[in-house]
Amino acid sequence: MKRIHVAGMIAVMCLGCAGLAHAAEAAAGKPTLENLRAAFNGESNAKVKYEAFAAKAEEEGYKSVAALFRAASQSEGIHAKKHAAVIAKLGAEPKAEVGRPDVKGTKENLEAALAGETHEKETMYPEFIKQATAEKNRAAVRTFRSAMLAEVEHAKLYKQALAELDAWKAAGKEFVVCQICGYTELSSPALVKCPICSAPKTKFTVFK
Repeated sequence: MKRIHVAGMIAVMCLGCAGLAHAAEAAAGKPTLENLRAAFNGESNAKVKYEAFAAKAEEEGYKSVAALFRAASQSEGIHAKKHAAVIAKLGAEPKAEVGRPDVKGTKENLEAALAGETHEKETMYPEFIKQATAEKNRAAVRTFRSAMLAEVEHAKLYKQALAELDAWKAAGKEFVVCQICGYTELSSPALVKCPICSAPKTKFTVFK
């Protein structure tokens, strides 16, 4: 089994949402392996960024926002692992340059997260899926599509948190993350299996 390495040193300069979006745009239209590498790098950075955003939300007293960011961080980590597995299948080594997150106030962090997720679901992943489909790389299409569908939910949740920010100070909101594909949603009794990969509820992790 190949080991996954996240490249060693934390970059001195911040890799914010704009930088990650630029890198993804640069990869669009290139071979699927390069797109997988761009996606792996982006998801690896998102995982670290959302961990930092969760800590800031906790510090500022936004308990439910902190729970959302923790859930999203785990989701992005799952996406990164899935992308890495396909990269390894293609005979390459997954590597990421993880930058220091640009952490601001919770409202600004939610706005940055929403912008990043919107770019991924509307531009980056659709372009990557199109290229992978043209190359008949079904494994890449699957990992890109499952990540894209999860990002759709992340964007909805960030938008809701921004609209109801004062109400999200209190603890109480619970989020579930599918450990198979990274799908994230507000916890609900009606959710008995993952709508993306059909994994049973026993495969969900709860964040609150």
